[in-house]
Amino acid sequence: MLLNKNVVFHFLLFFLSVGYFVIAINLGAPFINNGLQPSSFPLLVGLFAMMFSSILLYREVKLMKSKASSLEDDAQTDNALSGKGRFAPLAVMLSIFLYILLFSPLGYFFSSILFVLSIIIIFSSLEKVLQKIVISTIIVSFGYLVFEQMFGVRLPTLWG
Repeated sequence: MLLNKNVVFHFLLFFLSVGYFVIAINLGAPFINNGLQPSSFPLLVGLFAMMFSSILLYREVKLMKSKASSLEDDAQTDNALSGKGRFAPLAVMLSIFLYILLFSPLGYFFSSILFVLSIIIIFSSLEKVLQKIVISTIIVSFGYLVFEQMFGVRLPTLWG
């Protein structure tokens, strides 16, 4: 087998990170009039996502070159990745990507509440959804207060 599925996954993760970073760049300048803008956070997340996914890709390629693939290794990898958390990294990347796409049309509150809710659901279950919506709303409201009070940044919302 020329490439194993772990290397293919890390390539996919890296390309998704690059796509996310490109979309984050198009949100606008991170600094205007010496002030931090809301677009700086997605830009920073995209930069870190590219950096970490490239490190993971490098490690996986290096590991693949140093070890000969065997059926036993593939069986162990399949067993380790089976279950609920198998697609969690991909689901998180997709959630971040959708958050960037929805930030401008929906505004800070709605897009952020959907993003935080999706991350909570990815790592838990669909039980007590109302409670998770309330928690997401509290987290997003706290984030708004931090940006508004500490940085003096006015975040784009639907109502003003």
